[in-house]
Amino acid sequence: MAVRHQLVKRPPSKVWEVLEDGHRYADWVVGTHDSRPLDTKWPAVGSRIEYTVRVGPWQVAGDTVVRHLDKPDRLELEAYSGVLGTARIAIEVRPWGEHTLVIVDEHPLQGPGGVLHNAAVDALIQVRHRSMLSRLARLVEHGDATRGHGRAQQTAEA
Repeated sequence: MAVRHQLVKRPPSKVWEVLEDGHRYADWVVGTHDSRPLDTKWPAVGSRIEYTVRVGPWQVAGDTVVRHLDKPDRLELEAYSGVLGTARIAIEVRPWGEHTLVIVDEHPLQGPGGVLHNAAVDALIQVRHRSMLSRLARLVEHGDATRGHGRAQQTAEA
């Protein structure tokens, strides 16, 4: 199972500030080079963000749609990555004392990831989630000091 958790040393409202900003996904989602909301209502059910994944010289455009929103507890997304297929990503936000426990559960749905889904794929997702949740925690805990609205903007500003 590709389930991972991270303690974020801020209250759930601070985690939601980042989750509700579709421009910020590239700041914490591993593999995503840039992101932008396609709808002004992000993260309402049915709203989408578009993103770019770059691996070496290859680039794939994709988008993510909100499938379920139960704020302040849960956000469920379906990520579409072209030929790579789709994945279901559930983000659970739990109060943990004065902090927040964030739990991510990701599973491939369609395409090569869904067909080839096995323990090895889950292990790779676990490695990605470790880095992704660490980035999310750093972004939430340090706020505007790490704010960049995605790597593409950070590069343009440098």
